[in-house]
Amino acid sequence: MRKVLTNTTVILLLGVTAGIILGNFANEEIIKVIQPIKHISGQIIMFMVPLIILGFVTPSIARLKGNASKLLSLAVCLAYLSSVGAALFSIFVGYNIIPLLNIETAAETGRSLPAMLFRIDIPPVMSVMTALTLAITGGLSVIWTKSEAFAKLLDEFQKMVLSIVNKILIPILPVFIASNFAILGYEGTLNSQFPVFFKVIFIVLAGHFVWLAILYTIAGIYSGKNPLRVLRHYGPAYLTAVGTMSSAASLGAALKSAKKSDILRNDVTDFSVPLFSNIHLCGSVLTEVFFVLTVSQIVYGTLPSVSSMILFVLLLAIFAIGAPGVPGGTVMASLGLIISVLGFSEAATALLLTIFALQDSFGTACNVTGDGALSLIMTTYANKKEIKENKINKELQPAA
Repeated sequence: MRKVLTNTTVILLLGVTAGIILGNFANEEIIKVIQPIKHISGQIIMFMVPLIILGFVTPSIARLKGNASKLLSLAVCLAYLSSVGAALFSIFVGYNIIPLLNIETAAETGRSLPAMLFRIDIPPVMSVMTALTLAITGGLSVIWTKSEAFAKLLDEFQKMVLSIVNKILIPILPVFIASNFAILGYEGTLNSQFPVFFKVIFIVLAGHFVWLAILYTIAGIYSGKNPLRVLRHYGPAYLTAVGTMSSAASLGAALKSAKKSDILRNDVTDFSVPLFSNIHLCGSVLTEVFFVLTVSQIVYGTLPSVSSMILFVLLLAIFAIGAPGVPGGTVMASLGLIISVLGFSEAATALLLTIFALQDSFGTACNVTGDGALSLIMTTYANKKEIKENKINKELQPAA
């Protein structure tokens, strides 16, 4: 029971429930108190966004130093292309299906809010795009200068930021989400939207299986072997990921599943599975993109422009490679993109965080299962290039 009550998804759902109940029964005076809570918690979260970008993107780039082997480069490219492909697939489905869901815009049903009692603004130390540019150029400069000292410093900084995420950001999220939903409940905009949430969750789950089928089909064509000889062993890893909501926590089960396949090389999976568990987040990316489109339709009554979504996707796939290994890590790492590229408000961001949390475990399961397809491509490439086991251990083991 204690484990259930400490589960991130359960906590967020309790926050949503409490917020809705409070919002439906609150009067104007109570809402005046809730508004500052929502504003301050939102300000703290937005303050952390540049820190998250610097703390995870920069070290992820810097870690590529000295590991210029073809296999590692191929692994990073495969992870990026899979995430981009999953996102583009999600965009295509979203633009064709979401308009058919008859989503009622929040602005059409809401009532006005009272004036806020007080507000405290906490501006971030830099803009999101400045943080992104600094993260990329900083990471590349570490590679170019081969600065071991600064690389270690970045690793320590990442640990600090991860600690901030775990000890401040995640505990604040239920408060932020509950206060947002209380306000949305007071406005009267939620009753018509919750059925939509469950519809899009089922659509996304179907999308996961379609994308996995695409990945394994591509791997099968490239390898010339039946990809089911890999996929059929991934049931335990999928279920473990559903239960843990963490690729890192599912790593043991994923390695065990991969090693059961008779067409994967053990020396390849020893580094590819741990590596992909950190950089290959196709299911989470697919989910976030579809939910971004859905939330935009709910809050603003329109879908983002195609050009904005393409830019968002190309950057999101980079952020996914450096996302923190915590539940909801992908959406956490990309908060800056959601705000800067798509222009989401605090209310829209809160909705996105909530609906993402409702299915986060299945997105993680898609990520983990998809690693098997990419490992098959890696194995085939190693065989075709006649890369021997001792060379893989020498060049790639540090990167795993």
